Amino acid sequence: MKEGQKLWSREELILAMNLYCKLPFGKMHKGNPQALELARLIGRTPSSIARKLGNLARLDPSLQARGIKGLSRGGNLEVVIWDEFYNNWDKLPFESEKLLAEYAKSSVEEVNDIDIKDLPKEGKERTRLVKVRVNQRFFRSMVMASFDNRCCITGLSNKELLVAGHIRPWGIDEKNRMNPQNGLSLNALHDKAFETGLITILPNFKIKISSTMKKEVSDSLNSYFLKYDGQQIRMPNRFLPNKEFLEYHNDERFKR
Repeated sequence: MKEGQKLWSREELILAMNLYCKLPFGKMHKGNPQALELARLIGRTPSSIARKLGNLARLDPSLQARGIKGLSRGGNLEVVIWDEFYNNWDKLPFESEKLLAEYAKSSVEEVNDIDIKDLPKEGKERTRLVKVRVNQRFFRSMVMASFDNRCCITGLSNKELLVAGHIRPWGIDEKNRMNPQNGLSLNALHDKAFETGLITILPNFKIKISSTMKKEVSDSLNSYFLKYDGQQIRMPNRFLPNKEFLEYHNDERFKR
């Protein structure tokens, strides 16, 4: 560490990891508005935020698999924080959002643009609903960032039409509800088809169309579905979809 530099605290690293999860890999630079805002909140320079994001990138197995090394010389505490996130997706993202709200001198509801009008004023039910909505927003941010805000089947980039879909459904796998490797960026039409088992993605990341759809012959069906049969999805830059989750969808949800 250079003279005059201060060590990163645990809280600062949690906030850096929070930002790492929500930014596309190619936008982790000192000029990014979110990096600038985090620098302001924790009293660091934008350059130091960008370097720390690069340090965290060295720990990302998806980047390692692509031969991307990130920045070296990171500290041991970064490894601890990284592992805590990876092993506690159902806990750490929400805790990091609460911490971000504290630094912003705001509430977690305001930071996440949650409409509180339809929420109970207080109590366990309000706490539960707030956590669910914060987590849903965080999950979407991670998945969209990983797929560079594009549908992994069609390449559609209109954010209003994109869904962060779960491979293993939200309702049956509580442990992996927040796991970004359980997510796919899909447009609303293909998300519905994936959810109902009319399409699947094989463990080799190739798209497979149900035989029930192939029986119908139409130009629209070919345009929207059949032409993608056998093609590989657009691969994410991080958080590669878990092959075991894809196997589950193919075996248990797909309508052959």
